[in-house]
This record gives sequence, structure tokens and C-alpha cells, in this order.
Amino acid sequence: MFYTFIQKSCFSEKREQPNLGIENLDRIFNPKRIAVIGASERKGSIGAKIFRNLIRVGYEGEVFPVNPFRQTVQGIPAYPSISKIPLKVDLAVIATPAHTIPQIVEECGKAGVSGIIIVSAGFKETTEDGAALERQILEHQKKYGVRIIGPNSFGVMRPKKNLYATFADKRANPGKIAFISQSAALCASALDWAEAAQVGFSAVVSTGSMLDVDFGDFIDYFGTDPQTRSIVLYVESIKKGRKFMSAARGFARAKPIMLVKAGRFQESIEATLSHSGSLGGEDAVYDAAFRRAGIVRVEAISDLFNCAEALAMQPNPAGPNLTVITNAGGPAIMATDRLIARGGKLSQLSNETIQALKSVLPSYCSIANPIDIYEEATPTRFRNVMEICLKDPNSNGFLIIYTPQGATGPIALAKIIVDLAKHIKKPILTSFMSEDNRCRKACRILQGNGIASFKTPEEAVSAFMYMYNYTQNLELLYQTPEELPVEQVNPTFLKGILRRAFCEGRKILSLPESMRFLEGY
Repeated sequence: MFYTFIQKSCFSEKREQPNLGIENLDRIFNPKRIAVIGASERKGSIGAKIFRNLIRVGYEGEVFPVNPFRQTVQGIPAYPSISKIPLKVDLAVIATPAHTIPQIVEECGKAGVSGIIIVSAGFKETTEDGAALERQILEHQKKYGVRIIGPNSFGVMRPKKNLYATFADKRANPGKIAFISQSAALCASALDWAEAAQVGFSAVVSTGSMLDVDFGDFIDYFGTDPQTRSIVLYVESIKKGRKFMSAARGFARAKPIMLVKAGRFQESIEATLSHSGSLGGEDAVYDAAFRRAGIVRVEAISDLFNCAEALAMQPNPAGPNLTVITNAGGPAIMATDRLIARGGKLSQLSNETIQALKSVLPSYCSIANPIDIYEEATPTRFRNVMEICLKDPNSNGFLIIYTPQGATGPIALAKIIVDLAKHIKKPILTSFMSEDNRCRKACRILQGNGIASFKTPEEAVSAFMYMYNYTQNLELLYQTPEELPVEQVNPTFLKGILRRAFCEGRKILSLPESMRFLEGY
């Protein structure tokens, strides 16, 4: 069902404040001096955790504790306010009660601070008084040009720089993925998953409620960040749709952008409103906009990082045709089910490929795709089959499924795959279906040489299809839409529709009202 949103729509036409650029954002993600306002020694407090993370993990810049009630914090001299620090501070992390923050932001602006992270809660998501505090903060932000992440942020991480301006207990491994999440709790969960999956990050960012810096700003920044190869987002709502679309379209060609968008159904949309203070929006509108901007939308967090890793490592498939090579029939059938369910196809192998396979395989092996070379397959059989299939003109990508049985060890197979992958410009995905030490080492060899490895064939197939979705979305980016004739709109009639809905206390137009609104344009 189609709805038109009256307030806080997912792509609102409300006038947006000018983009202040990414210069001050760089001071947030590459600061030389940091002040922690609300730094503490009280065990378990947020201010204590943030300060400890900054001084004990290996960050090479200077860190100043700000606490008017203490001479020192965790053994380091403290300052009563930001203005008393003798050197110019790049980044201030604020962990004080909500009612104190407008004044602190003003003090930061006067002191020439470039960026602020507000981890405190208690703003528009709670009461009207909280919303009033946000308005005061925005006044100071606009006056001084300081960039603000938050409120309600758990902070930011830059693993390669040992920058952990966060109260999270987890650490992230260095990598090439920038993860930007509207949910602080999801950031922590994603770090657990990424550690187990050996996925690394160029940055981890908790956006908070995005009072100032929003998704469009983050895409602009990480789109030009040399440490970042792909951008992944967890999105609940988008306030500044035009800015978001412009940023995404500008960088999606060069760096894959993937996201999970929560709030697909009415119940979850209402949950989004209570969680972030923003309305989620009609899911179909988001879906169409994401495709048009070149963004790959995935359904689960695991898919998000699997897809990001594969896109960062491998070339994009030109089509949906996948060739599966396996030493076990069951997993290949599961992979085929997932492939067909996702809209993909098994490659129709050419006659030349089929004849070549017959010459190297025993008669009992399956020549049809999926190609089952049986559990006793030797390294030579694996190599011969892969060499033949990788040349097949009808294949857009390849999945190698390995179960630890027979004559071929996982490490030997990984080295064969790495060697053959050097000579092909199509994606090769792998699934080594074991958690033993040899398979783990084999997966590290593959990942270290730019070949994505997945725990299950289904995960690998999903990643392949998301990669193909990205190819399709890029094609949309290069298309020029036809010009539409512009007709005169009757604003009085349209305003009447909105006025009636407001008077009835509704935030969403009915289907007939929405259709009349669209007919006006």
C-alpha cells in the first residue's frame, strides 16, 4: 500500500541547512588532540570508559580530561573546562547530562573545536524539553561551524589509528570497510560478528540521532577516504533525502555502498519512531530510491558484511549465471536452491567446456552444473576442473565448495584457487565447510589474496547475487531519465489535503489522498 508522509518523511522537501563540508569531519576521524568532557574515574561510568579507551589502546595524539571536580583523571591532569586547555583541541567527546550540553557546545565553539561527539541521551527521543535542548545545540553549531555527531552516539573507531573515541568494550580489526550505524547496540553486536568472521574496518561510526552530521555527510567523507573501499550502513530513517541521494550517487560508482534498512513493516516503523524520534517511511519508496542511487540493500547484518567484503575483493559479475564446483553433492544442492530463490541461474556450460570436463573426470562424476567431482578428488582433479570452468564464456562467477574429505587438504586447495584466480576477471567465491584449524588457515590464505570465503554455500550465493544487484544498480546510475512535462499544480487544493489530515491528527495520507497528491505533479 502506498502512503505519502506529511511530517518527517523519508525524503522530505524541507529546506536543509548548507553542507559545512568535510574539513571538520576529518578532525573528528583524524584528530591530533582530543578532550573528553565528563572524563571520570568512577568505575563503569561512560566518561571513564571513553577516557580509558583513548589513553590505553595506543592512540598517538594528545588526550585531555575535562572535569571541574577533579585535579587528575586516571593519572592525567584535568582541566575545569575546554577553554582552560592551553592547546587547540580538534575533537571533544561529551559525556555529561543532557541539560549541560548546550553550554558546553557553545564553549567548544568559542575555543575553536572542530568536531564534537555527544554520547549523552535525553533529547528529543524522550521529551519536548529534550527537543528544546537540541534546538539550543543547533543554534551554537550553526554559529561556530563545529560538526556534531550524536546525540545518543556510542562514538567512533578508527582501528588503524588506534582511535577509540567510544565507551564500547570491543575493539575492531583494521580493514577497508566503513560501518555506519544508526543503532549503537547494533555496532557492538556487529563487532562481535566481524571478529568471528575476520572482517576488518576502516571506521566504525555510531551516528546517534544525527542532529548535525548525517548519512549524507558520512558517505561524502568515507567516499574520499583512502582507507575505505566499501561503505556499509544500518539505517532506520533518513531525514535529508536529497543530500543522501546526492552523496550516494556521487560515490557508488567508485565504492560499493550497502545497507540494511530497518522498518519494513508498519509495526517496525512505529518502533523506529520511539527509538530514534524519526519516522521510518514507506519501505517501497526507500527500495526504489536505493536502487536508483546505486546502493545494494541486503536483508541481514551477516549479508551486509559478507557482501561488503566480496565487493571489496572481487570484480563485479556481469550477469546472474553461477558455476558451482564441489566435492560434495548436498551442499551444492543447497547452493542451487538459494541461487534460484534469489533470482540467479546456474551457468549453461558451453559444449567446449563439457567436452573438456569429460576428458579429465571419471565417468561417474557429474558434468552438469553443479559439477560434483566427488569426495576422493585429488588436488590435480580440482585444478583441472577449475582451469576448464574458469574459461567458460557462459559463466559470470564461480563458487568452489569444499568439505574436508578425500585426498585434497584445504590448504593445498586454497593455494590452487589463489594461483588460478590471478588469471581471471570474474568473481570467485569459496565455502570451506569446516571450522578445524586447517580450514581456518586456508580461509585466511584466500582472504589474504582477495578471495572471499564463506562458512556456508548459501551465504556465498547470497553475496554473489548482491554483487550482481550492484552491477544492475550501477547500470541505473548511468541511465539518463527522460524529461517529464511540467504542468501547473494547484497548490490550494494540495494544501487543503494536508490541512485536513493535520486537523484529524494524522501523520500519513490515505491512499486516495496520496493518489490525488501525485496526480497534481
